[in-house]
This record gives sequence, C-alpha cells and structure tokens, in this order.
Amino acid sequence: MRHMPNLEEKYDIAVVGAGHAGCEAALACARLGLETIMFTVSVDSIALMPCNPNIGGSSKGHLVRELDALGGEMGKNIDKTFIQSKMLNESKGPAVHSLRAQADKQDYTREMRRTLENTDHLTIRQAEVSEIIVEEGRLTGVKTYSGAIYHCKAAVLATGTYLKARCIYGDVSTYTGPNGLQAANHLTDSLIANGIEMYRFKTGTPARVDKRSIDFSKMEEQFGDKRIVPFSFSTDPESVQKEQVSCWLTYTNEETHRIIRDNLDRSPLFSGAIEGTGPRYCPSIEDKVVKFPDKNRHQVFVEPEGLYTNEMYLGGMSSSLPEDVQYAMYRTVPGLEHVKIVRNAYAIEYDCINSRQLNATLEFKKIKGLFSGGQFNGSSGYEEAAVQGFMAGVNAAMEVLGREPFVLDRSQAYIGVLIDDLVTKENHEPYRMMTSRAEYRLLLRQDNADLRLMKIGHEIGLVDDRAYERLLWKEKEIEKEIERLEKTAVGANERVQSFLESHSSTPLKSGSTLAELVRRPELNYFMLAELDDERPELPYDVAEQVNINIKYAGYIKRQKQQVAQFKKLENKKLAEDFDYSEVPSLRKEAVQKLNLYKPMNIGQASRISGVSPADISVLLVYLEQLRYQKK
Repeated sequence: MRHMPNLEEKYDIAVVGAGHAGCEAALACARLGLETIMFTVSVDSIALMPCNPNIGGSSKGHLVRELDALGGEMGKNIDKTFIQSKMLNESKGPAVHSLRAQADKQDYTREMRRTLENTDHLTIRQAEVSEIIVEEGRLTGVKTYSGAIYHCKAAVLATGTYLKARCIYGDVSTYTGPNGLQAANHLTDSLIANGIEMYRFKTGTPARVDKRSIDFSKMEEQFGDKRIVPFSFSTDPESVQKEQVSCWLTYTNEETHRIIRDNLDRSPLFSGAIEGTGPRYCPSIEDKVVKFPDKNRHQVFVEPEGLYTNEMYLGGMSSSLPEDVQYAMYRTVPGLEHVKIVRNAYAIEYDCINSRQLNATLEFKKIKGLFSGGQFNGSSGYEEAAVQGFMAGVNAAMEVLGREPFVLDRSQAYIGVLIDDLVTKENHEPYRMMTSRAEYRLLLRQDNADLRLMKIGHEIGLVDDRAYERLLWKEKEIEKEIERLEKTAVGANERVQSFLESHSSTPLKSGSTLAELVRRPELNYFMLAELDDERPELPYDVAEQVNINIKYAGYIKRQKQQVAQFKKLENKKLAEDFDYSEVPSLRKEAVQKLNLYKPMNIGQASRISGVSPADISVLLVYLEQLRYQKK
C-alpha cells in the first residue's frame, strides 16, 4: 500500500484553543495582518462559557474595559449579547466600581464565532494539536493528531481546561473537557518532552436547573441598572438601553450544611480522588462549609443562561458531590424545594503550566516563539483568560513583525498586575484577579481605561483612527472643563446658600469656586448644574472624569508620586544573562530565585517571593559599583 504524505501548510501564527484567550489572540494577530490559524477540538465550542453566564464583576470589569481600550473584542461582544447589566460597588469609591453583565451564553458564542469567521487573515480549523515542533530552542510549527504539520513563526497556547481534562462528581469520573466536550489528551506529553513544567489544577461548576421547577416567590429579585453603561468605549450608550431579565438571590441554611457535612466522605475533593489544586477565591460549596463552619448561610445567585432556554445557573453552589447528595442539598434552599437538575454540578481537573516559566511578554523563556495565555497559565476566569490571550497574541505578532515587545507594568493596568503576579509569584492554585492586588487602583479605574490605554492600542495598530481622535477630543474637553471650574467663582448669595442648605452642605462665609464645591463630600459635579449657568453640554463619560478628577485630586496626586517611585525601580534594567551568584552578600535563596526567574528589572526582582528588601538593597549597591567601575 502506497504511503500518503501528511498534510503540510504554512502560517505566520498558530493559536491552539478557541476559548476566551484563543479568540483574543487569534483576532489580534489576524487584525495585524498576519496569516493566523486557530485550532479547536470543536468549532461549536468557540468562546464557550462553560461556567458562569456573565462577563465582568469586581476587578474583572476593569480587565474587560482595559482589553477594549487596547483593541480587544470581549467588551464589544458582551454589549451585543447581554441580558442584564449592573454596576457593582456603587456605594463605594470609583476605584472599585466594576461593571458586570449577564450573557445569553448561546448568543455570546454565536456572535464571537461570527466575528472570527469574518476576520481577514484568520483560518479556523477543527483539529487537536498533539505536538509542538521545536528546533534549536525555537518553535517552528505544530502537529495535529492526524499527523498534519502546520509550519509557523510563532504559536500561542490557549488550551484552557482541556488538557487531559477529567470531570468528576461523586465516584463518576469521565475523561472529557467541560460540558462533556472532547478533551485534548496528547499535547501534554510533547510539552513535557520540551522541558515545560506542568501543574494539575482544578475548578468546578454548579448544577444547571429547570426554571419551571423554581419557586421565585421565596427569593429576592435582583434587577439590572436603570441606566445601562456599555463595556466597550466604542458602543453607543443609547444602543444598549433595553429591557433586562432578572436574576434572583437565595441562601443556603443549616440543613444544607448538615447534608454536605454528612456526605463529605463521598466528595472526591475530600476523599483524595481529585488531585488538582482548586481556586481559593471561588471555592465549592463543600469547601465553604468546611472552611467557614461559623457561617450559617451562604449566598446562592440564580441566573438565567439565556433568553431561549429554561436552564438556570446556581452561582455560589459549585460542587463535586454525588448526584443524590446534590439533589438533597439543593432542595433545602428556599425556592429550590422541588428543583429539577438539567446538568449535574462537577469538578474539572486539567493540566496547566507553572507560569513562572514565562517572560512578561508571555513567551516561554526556554522556547523562542512559543507564547501562552489564559487558564493554561494557571489563572481562572473568562476575563483573566481573554486579556492574557490578547497580550500573548500581540507579542507573538510583534515578534513575527520584528517590532518591540509589548509589556504593561503594574502602574499602567490591571492587566499588568495580573501578568506580573503570574510570572513572578508562586501560584499553587488558580489565580484570580482582585482589586486588592492592584497597588495603584485609584489610578487604574475602569472608567478611565480608555484614557490610560487607547493610545497604546492605536500605536499597536488595533484601535482605529476614529476612536483615537475621539479620545484626543475627550482629553481636551476634560482638561478644559476642569480649568473652567477651578476659575469660576460663586458668591455667598441667596441662590447659592439656598442650594447648599437643600443638600445639607455648610453655607459659604465668602466666595468659592465651583471646583471647591465639587470637592465637598456631599456634593458633586452633576448636582452643581443648577448653579452653573455657563456649563457646556458634555457627554456623560467626560462629565464623569471631570467629577472624579476634581473630587479625588489630592489622592490621585499622591498615588502618582508613588508610581514615580515605582517607575524608578522598573527603569533599573537587569541583563537576561546576569549571574546573581557573582553578587557578594546576596542570600543563597535570593541567588537561586533570581537565577531561576531572570527578572527584567529591579522592580520585578523585588516582587519575587523569597527575595527580601535587604537582598534588593545588596543588589542595588552591587549594580552601582559596577556602573562606577565602567566609568
């Protein structure tokens, strides 16, 4: 029998995986004009939401806004497909305001797939990548399970939770990806053979239940915002004002917790059947009951999976308990007494990498041209995945195009914080973004993501001229209006005093400026419209920036000074081939960690666990001596 040669094709970039990370990586590369192929085990799982039916949330909303400002797609896609939208933490300061939108899962997937399929330079291929081809430390292609070879100049691995995936509840264990989709079982061996260190992590999801079996009268209805704020800076706010669906809130109780405790021996989490490490900040209900024994109830959010399905998602009750126990515990929750399960809750174990093997560009230190993004990097969450996929894709493109690598630091974006944490800190569990992780969060607000990052997106080539010109206009308008308010005086006349009294604000003893009144805690820029006869008509996003910049001017100034100090350390570059064992008086652990990580600069070196402030001082003195000797 004659041997047929295997298929061979050439592309600039290969993207392995078509989840939230893979989609952003592939779109970024193709939009930069590079011939890109995106592999998926199932074309029907493009941009799949295997867990919660929403985008955004605390700190995650920041990531989506930043991604949008840089030219990503997630914000635009959720604006087209959301069914409820809500700004979280509005009672707190603007630094922690976070947008969150419920998605129609089917619509979200369909719309993202439509975008991908109609993007020039992008080819979608249903195939399992089983090998990476590496020659002399450089990636030269990928090979599929069928034996086809795709030569490429760079590749992005965005395999999510599919590598050697195993779904588990009770003693039922199936070797599939999420939602029973095919797992990718062959790539891990190729990665290990190429010296890549792997971890085994776990995540989980709650049951999906039939809406008709829920008694909503026993739950608290959760409404969307009256005025909807879009995720994308390019979305016309008027286009997203629409009728929204409700979500519902209920609670577990002592009976729920008793059933869970009585059946812990049947939980694969506690019996040792699950080996992977789970996310600390998104625990299963059995985890919560064990770790917080003093709490007599936990929140359960009942969320629709879409407009055209009766499936409801039980947020807060992810589990891997056997199905009879799942029924028993869910039916103790008010409103779920007669609930019918459509899909069982389950845990999923999967292979991912030790992300400390990556540079800040998300390129593997050992393999030139191989980049990595998303849950495969040991993070959790759609939003964390999407921004990493985007950054890995852009950097793969920059390398192929011979352009400068693209790195955001901790003072520029939540994206910078996320990636810096992944590549410098020891993450022994899935990493989740939180506002508390960002030191400069007053500057890194979600409302100013365009002002911080859109210029960079334009320079890269992923933000068009029209959006960029609008940004420049917005900057000028903010500046002009702040200047006007600082100069506009108001007297202590009857009209002003009456206004202040009606808002429980101290009367004026002498004249004041409008800016000084904005700074009063009980007042804001919007309230002062009735005193401000010369006020220009400004879009809401401009007025919002005027209000925040005046109100928090002192805090913002202080944080900018902290950033200036931070930048000094970030600007002290370290050579990639620097041997830290040559530095006298540096502790042995610090030498080992610094030689392992090879930090780009002093700032990054200072954030490596095991490197103390004293070690950094020793290193700085040594570098200064070297500089002096070279003179």
